[in-house]
Amino acid sequence: MAFSMGGDSGEDDDAAPMSEINVTPFVDVMLVLLIIFMVAAPMMTSGVPVDLPRSAAPRVSNPSPPVVLTVTRDGAVHIGEERVAEPALAARLATMKAANPEIAVHVRGDRSVPYGEVLRIMGRVTAAGIPRVSLIAEAEPAAAGAR
Repeated sequence: MAFSMGGDSGEDDDAAPMSEINVTPFVDVMLVLLIIFMVAAPMMTSGVPVDLPRSAAPRVSNPSPPVVLTVTRDGAVHIGEERVAEPALAARLATMKAANPEIAVHVRGDRSVPYGEVLRIMGRVTAAGIPRVSLIAEAEPAAAGAR
């Protein structure tokens, strides 16, 4: 609690309202609520308790990172950092698919490249037998999206 230890400054100090807010009870309540939620949170994530059966099946491994295919402004195609001629692209992707059947390809196209050119490259990817193809774009700034 806040106390005024006024000295001999006059009788007006006794009648002055206290302008300080006592936040100690508020902090106490917040700490108790924090502890309650910290204890209760792990109990909420477990879901319904079940006795799961055992299995000899191997664990599912994390999928490998996707192959990034880049189409530059001048129309050149790159797999990662390596430039690849467009006629050799399907064969190169087919060998990559043979090594990893679950391969995914992300296509990055420069904004000045015509849409049809990027779709043609995506067609070469699917022709190589890779069905998991995605386009990569940059997110718009928050201010530009709120027009």
